[in-house]
Formats: sequence, C-alpha cells, structure tokens
Amino acid sequence: MVLSHSTAPKKVSILGSTGSIGTSTVDLLLRNPNKFDVVALTGNSNVKLLAEQARLLQPEFVCVADPKNYTALKEELSGLNIEIGAGESAVIEAAQRNAEWVMASIVGAAGLAPTLEAVKRGATVGLANKESLVCAGDLMMECVTQHGATLLPVDSEHNAIFQVLDFNKPDSIEKIILTASGGPFRTFSLDDMQIVTPEQAVAHPNWSMGAKISVDSASMMNKGLELIEAYHLFPVEERNIEILVHPQSVIHSMVSYVDGSVLAQLGSPDMRTPIAYALAWPERMAAPSPKLDLAEIAQLNFERPDTERFPALRLAREALQAGKSAPCVLNAANEEAVSAFLKRQIGFLDIPALVEETLSQFDHQSMSSIDDVLTVDRKARRMALHAIEKNR
Repeated sequence: MVLSHSTAPKKVSILGSTGSIGTSTVDLLLRNPNKFDVVALTGNSNVKLLAEQARLLQPEFVCVADPKNYTALKEELSGLNIEIGAGESAVIEAAQRNAEWVMASIVGAAGLAPTLEAVKRGATVGLANKESLVCAGDLMMECVTQHGATLLPVDSEHNAIFQVLDFNKPDSIEKIILTASGGPFRTFSLDDMQIVTPEQAVAHPNWSMGAKISVDSASMMNKGLELIEAYHLFPVEERNIEILVHPQSVIHSMVSYVDGSVLAQLGSPDMRTPIAYALAWPERMAAPSPKLDLAEIAQLNFERPDTERFPALRLAREALQAGKSAPCVLNAANEEAVSAFLKRQIGFLDIPALVEETLSQFDHQSMSSIDDVLTVDRKARRMALHAIEKNR
C-alpha cells in the first residue's frame, strides 16, 4: 500500500546517512519526495557523499562526526540555507532535532548515545544500529518505555520477526528463528579460514554492506549480535532464540508458535525492503527491491551453524547468558579486532580468539547508566588493543 496522498509529509532524520543503510534510506526518500521532509543528516568522513545528499534532500541540519571535516563540508554546502555542525555534540544535536522518525544507522558503539537521544524525545526510531541494544539493551528498552518511543527494527531478520510476531499473545510463541546466510566462508575449513584476506571477507555472497558488518557476517559475529538484539526486542527467553543457516537469504526469519505453525517473512536480499517497511509503518510503501521469484530460485536450503568453525556464535550466546557488562565487552573487543583484521594486523581467526581473551579477562559488572556503558566500552577496547599488540 502506498501512503495516502492526504498524509502530511513525515519529518525524518538519518543518523549515518553515508553508510550502506543510510544510502538505501536516502534512495527511498528521493523516490518519495512528497512523503517526507528531511530534518537532519549525519556522516563521518565521506564529505562528498554527505554534501551530495544534502543538496538533493535539503535538510535543516547536516553534520560530520569528525571535526576535521567541518571546513570541507562547509565549503561544499556554501550558499545553501543549511545549518552545519561537526563533532560528537553535533551528532547528538541532529538526534535531538524535531524529526518524528529517525534512522539510527551509525555503525558500532558510536551510535549508542545519539540513538538514546532520539529515544528520549519519544521518536519513532528505525533501529539499524544493533550495537545500541548489544551494549546497553536493558537501558535502551527502559528508556523506550519511559519516554514512549517506538523501536522499529531495520535489520532484515528482526524486521521479519516484527512483521510476523503476535506481540499481544506472547504465551503462544514457542521460539523465534534467526536465519543467517553463513557468509562467504560458510563451507571453508578452519585451515582455509586461517589464510583468508580482508577482500575475501567483505565479499558477501548475497548482501551489499559496509566493511565492518561484512566481516561480522563472515565470522558470524553479526548473527551473535543479532541474537542479543532479538533477546531485548522480543518477548522470548535466550533459550528460545534459534539460529539457522539459510544460504539463499530469502527467508529472513521465522516465528514458531505452540500450535505448530511457523510464520516466515520472505523477500529478495535487498535492505530497501525492511527500510521501506520501517519508514512507512504502520502503512506500507512501494520499494524498488527485486521481486521475489520462488520458481526461479527453485530451492531453499537450511543447515545448523557450526560453532566450532564459527565460535563467535558461542561467544555471543555466552555473553548474553552472563549478562552485566559481557555483551558490551563482546561488542567492543569485536570492533577493535575487526578493525585490526581490516588493517591486516591480525588474521581472520584471530578475531574471535581476541574477543574470547578479552571477555575472559574482564571483571564484569552491572551497568546502570550510559556513563557506565561508555566506561566499560573504553576499558574493553584498551584490553583488546593490548591483546592485539601482544599477539602481533
């Protein structure tokens, strides 16, 4: 269903507009110019793309997270009636601007604080920054409840569950099933993975994504993070969240009910589908995603994940079970390890090994505030960086 022509334009902001989720969101906004008014855009270092988006969408406010890029952005947008900012405080300001719908797509723990600011306004938040829930799930969900905000999951898996889960009857839910493509190394042996390169790791067979999330998909840490995210988003216990490898990436996730029914959401692997669902919710809008042709696909395959070859899944589940600061430490250590791998400082299999080492050495603690979360995040990163340096 296309949004009604009588509907006033929805005021939207994109936190992280130059990343893969952000650019897909921009694409949808440009295809529906009468449906949306853009309030704010934020980027990190891709000034050229951010400025191009600003010229096309004419937002009130544009900012870069890296202050070094302020002058370049100001020059790019010279003569336009657009406010410009730079630095962490400017990104926070973008989240605080009066947009009723906010895409939270800043990658990593850096997206936590601005996402929380949007939640505190009671906004509807399209959540593509899974690290917000991984690092501070309890705090985030308490904030959502306290301020009457709405979280709409944008990850294809959680978006699929959101579409088919009966929130009014949680007792009828047996389990949720997160599907995983298995990534580019699904059939690789441990010996094969010992020598893979960053270029191989970012070459995902189905999805077009940024480098960090592509490496996470290759290690299956991404699915581990999604496990933690699902635990906070949906009314199920950790033991009732299953992960199933599905190489075609057609069934994006499933909900199994106590009567034996299993409901699934299907679609082509194109992030514009879940983004469009979140943008138009509670209606639906047209999206340019390729239409699903099951006859052409012919078959759908499934297999259980191998936690021996992909220990990140085990580490994520153990972190969720441990609670307290463990998921935050898992995320911080993984971000540093992935960064080191992309810089060729460590090997691919060193990523989960470094995460496990950091988790085992950390004195886990309860976190009752965003400052606690950020303190744990910084400490875990220091420990991970020390382990990286030691093992080089």
